[in-house]
Amino acid sequence: MRKYIRYCFYLILAIGISAARAGAFEDFFKGVEMDQADTVGVLLQRGFDPNATDAQGNPALLLALKNESPKVFRLLMTPPAIKVDPANVHGETPLMMAALRGEVDACRLLIERGAEVNREGWTPLHYAASGPSAEVVKLLIARGARIDSPSPNGTTALMMAARYGNEDSVLALLAAKADPGLRNERAMSAADFARSAGRDKLADRIEQSAR
Repeated sequence: MRKYIRYCFYLILAIGISAARAGAFEDFFKGVEMDQADTVGVLLQRGFDPNATDAQGNPALLLALKNESPKVFRLLMTPPAIKVDPANVHGETPLMMAALRGEVDACRLLIERGAEVNREGWTPLHYAASGPSAEVVKLLIARGARIDSPSPNGTTALMMAARYGNEDSVLALLAAKADPGLRNERAMSAADFARSAGRDKLADRIEQSAR
């Protein structure tokens, strides 16, 4: 009988601990999503892992940038144990997300803490070129980004900027000697990318730089 009572006690204790961990997990990632630095800070003080990933495999640091949670981002960058360059299941890193969002200061901080500027396949420069900030493009170039690094389908940062980015990003890439004559697997050049988005004047400018 005593053994049975002891078994029940430990079973209830284990269930309680499991429920508490699940609750902390949910609270932590809700705090990351909603930029609730107080909630996240308390959980970190209690020992919650700042490098935890959500159910979809997204690191908390990347989610803070994706959800535009600047207070939580700065908080997560505080623990010495934070990993600044983890990738999610799609190969995206916090630096790539910060570049896409046009977060210059976040990009600079991540790079200073050791985030890799160059990667195989899609790179932070591809993401920056697709985003709103030419300053991020210039920062990555200044920090050694490979200008014409191809994505898995041969797309370059210049092609991404030509279709999705702003004209200043295109000009920054051209000034850094990006090759406007390169083509991806679909035989599309940067000028073709621009024309596919109805940016004919920009396409003309890119073609002029190739002559």
